[in-house]
Amino acid sequence: MKIRKLTLTTGAAVLLAGAASAAWDEYKPLFALGYAEPEEGQLVHIPPTLQDLEDAPMSPELKDVVRRGHDLFVDTQQLRGQHVFNDMNCASCHMDAGRQPFSAALWPAAITLPDYRGKNWQVNSLEERVVGCFTYSMNGDPPEYGSDTMLAITTYMQWLAKGAPVYPDQEIYGRGYGSVPEPEQEPNYERGKEVYAQSCAICHAEAGQGLKQDGQVVFPPLWGDGSYNWGAGMSRINTSAAFIKHNMPLGQPNSLSDQEAWDVAFYMNSHERPQDPRYTGDVHETREKHANFHGRTLYGTVREVDGHLLGDHDNTGEKDFLRPEILRSRTFD
Repeated sequence: MKIRKLTLTTGAAVLLAGAASAAWDEYKPLFALGYAEPEEGQLVHIPPTLQDLEDAPMSPELKDVVRRGHDLFVDTQQLRGQHVFNDMNCASCHMDAGRQPFSAALWPAAITLPDYRGKNWQVNSLEERVVGCFTYSMNGDPPEYGSDTMLAITTYMQWLAKGAPVYPDQEIYGRGYGSVPEPEQEPNYERGKEVYAQSCAICHAEAGQGLKQDGQVVFPPLWGDGSYNWGAGMSRINTSAAFIKHNMPLGQPNSLSDQEAWDVAFYMNSHERPQDPRYTGDVHETREKHANFHGRTLYGTVREVDGHLLGDHDNTGEKDFLRPEILRSRTFD
């Protein structure tokens, strides 16, 4: 790997790629699993670990808040019935407690927000980004702005960004889920069903309901009332294809072909799930109003295998409301 100008940020140190670094060694196993290596000029940041937290010269109170944020992030089900109304944890979609590249690592959000977001057509703060995750991915009722829970989660996110530059000029290595080249063939339900049966059902079950043991979520459901709702980013075929390609099956990332990743993402998101909280009462109207988002989902389209119109229902899953009151719009006009 020849990278001359790559900046590697770890803690407070700035190193040149190729320099001896124990932190850099952390990413080497990912390269062996097929993850793309950083390109010249990209920003690479190695988030700190909980052991780094123990060793850090920080106040005990601040360490407690970071630990609480980590705890809530990996076991969000402890907020079930209060802020979470499905079987998801934040770590279900953000692997390695939000540290892993190409798995929507948390630290880029901490250094690039506030920023404009097309999903709600306004500039979003870090707290508002968390509100969005609870609203859609957790099918929930988000924690209040400034609450202890919100403070813990955002503090954990910002701590993971320790040492990384704010609003960097460089492209960020491993940001989001990456991307997968457009498939040679249109994504297909039946092919995706075969891939799912072979590579996914062992963990997520035949009917996509996931796996629980002793009441604890081991593997999250991929559709149905216990999964993310129609407004979640993972309902977009391109997003879920990238997540699947780079992270699934668990322990075997990049083992599926690009076509298989697209097909299984199409199959997974061809199933019903709780209603989009932005629902207007008409699925076609909602799809059109949020075409910038739903143009990449199957919401409001007819499932060819049986003629079912996806998203044409009032089901909100386990919660008894559609749209959380905390969602807000803002303009400076």
